[in-house]
Amino acid sequence: MLTIQQRLTNSFYAMLSLPATAMGFALSVQISALSWILTTQFNLDIHDVGLVWAAGPLAGIFGQVIIGLISDKVWFWGGRRRPFIVIGGILAALMLLALPNLDLIHEATGVAILLVAVSVALTLDLAINISFNPTRSIIADVTPEGNPRTKGYTWMQTISGFFGVAAYLIGAILGNFTLIYVSVFLVLLFSVIPTFFVEEPRELSVPAEGESEVAVHVTEWGELFKLYGAHAFTWLGVQTMFVYIIAFIQQKMPSLTNDETGQVISISFAVLNTVGFILPAFVLEPVAQKIGRVKTHMSAVAVMALGYALIVFMGHTPLSLYILMAVVGIGWAAVVSLPFAIMSEKVDKNRMGFFMGIFNLSVVIPQLLVSLFVGKFILDAADKNFIFIFCAASLAISAFLWLFVKESRFISKATPGAGGGH
Repeated sequence: MLTIQQRLTNSFYAMLSLPATAMGFALSVQISALSWILTTQFNLDIHDVGLVWAAGPLAGIFGQVIIGLISDKVWFWGGRRRPFIVIGGILAALMLLALPNLDLIHEATGVAILLVAVSVALTLDLAINISFNPTRSIIADVTPEGNPRTKGYTWMQTISGFFGVAAYLIGAILGNFTLIYVSVFLVLLFSVIPTFFVEEPRELSVPAEGESEVAVHVTEWGELFKLYGAHAFTWLGVQTMFVYIIAFIQQKMPSLTNDETGQVISISFAVLNTVGFILPAFVLEPVAQKIGRVKTHMSAVAVMALGYALIVFMGHTPLSLYILMAVVGIGWAAVVSLPFAIMSEKVDKNRMGFFMGIFNLSVVIPQLLVSLFVGKFILDAADKNFIFIFCAASLAISAFLWLFVKESRFISKATPGAGGGH
């Protein structure tokens, strides 16, 4: 085991974050470029775009649960999470390479462009889901509960978010096609190399000092369902923004060209993720230590709801949209970091991959609902302000539901190196 892992240094947390960063970067590319490519390059209408996006949640429903369950039980290539991270990373890179070449695949196969787009999106999302669960589970596997676990997930978002911002800036400055080709290299590098320098525990649950064996294996189902419900409403709003913001911008900023619309989307998400990567390790973690992770998360989600509401009234120019996306980013910083730490301390540690997969259902089911049902209402809505009205309402409900989620009862006081099964 590397010394940095034994001591749980910041450099270890950074390295541990790279596989999740690879998948996050792939997802950022998908968010930034997929809707833009389908509407401007292949002339799909907004409803068809929603159908393509539905492929991802379908992959997630099965992919993350199944891969999580399998990765809890197997051991090969020197790990239980490592093989799935490597395989998923390679597959994701290949699908990213296919994304700007949908027309070539269409011409070579004779398959309808919509079907080609759905197939590539489905495979890309399946690859991301194959890896995302293990990249998050491995953090819980090798860190003790309490503050070290929170630090693991906040660092994950800080590193991942930094590269997410880089993705959107590359798209805004150099164009989405350059972004896609850069992503192929980064996804391969970050998903494959770091996993061979992290030593995984053969035994997933070892009691920390002062903690009973019973506590380690408790799964708090009642609390989990409260958490799932609250998190689901968060993603109902977030996914609506990701998929349909292009329709909002096209209506509210009609003077923009197709390329300028893509640039506004990229900059908007760059701003969102800049706040999203700065806050977790440097603000949310210290605040969570003082008032608790649940209260910190609930407050951030409430701010996100407010940001969406303000976009309805004030976000009709590129500059005002960028400013308000910074407000929304406060909630985004919490959404992609704190729930993992909260959830991981309410479950049986020997089944972490399985529960990460179940937790993911509170993300992918709302995503699926957005693609299959919300899109029709948005298509029919004369005023595309409906998009952010819906986002604001969903996040407000989520913040309310987080009031009913309790902090974990078992917070370890373990010192660095005391956990993770070693």
